[in-house]
Amino acid sequence: MTKRSSRLVLILALVGASLVPAAADAQKLVFVVRHAERADDTMRDEADPPLSAAGQARAQKLAGMLADAGIKAIYVSAYQRTQQTAAPLAARLKIKPQPMPATAMALLARLKTEHANDVVLIVAHSSTIDAIIKALGGPEITLGEREYDNLFVIVPATGAFSRIRY
Repeated sequence: MTKRSSRLVLILALVGASLVPAAADAQKLVFVVRHAERADDTMRDEADPPLSAAGQARAQKLAGMLADAGIKAIYVSAYQRTQQTAAPLAARLKIKPQPMPATAMALLARLKTEHANDVVLIVAHSSTIDAIIKALGGPEITLGEREYDNLFVIVPATGAFSRIRY
């Protein structure tokens, strides 16, 4: 089995698991990614840097991967790099990305209230992803400062969790 086909099998298994009757207060499936590569090479020069060319390419790749995943809502932070990461998929799906609440618990409450039966994408930052994943019932994770290729897949109702590199 190739690396690509094994990833596809994993995604299909997780999507299949999400079809199991879920608790009324849990999302069907949540994808969590860190924003794509930033344009500032020194990492701290600019408060709100845009995506680099590599980041724009990664955002397009993400859109291609998730175009048929059934996403109904996209959450982004106030920073342009999360918005630019989500933009190709949002345009493809005709979804307006929503601003992420300030805390992981506030985000979880909003997801439970507004998207209990939906597939959702969250585009966050290395400093916030761990708290978001834990709030959704996933494990503790750590991202390196230059890790941009992680796609986390979580089924809150069952606790299924996977990390895919893209």
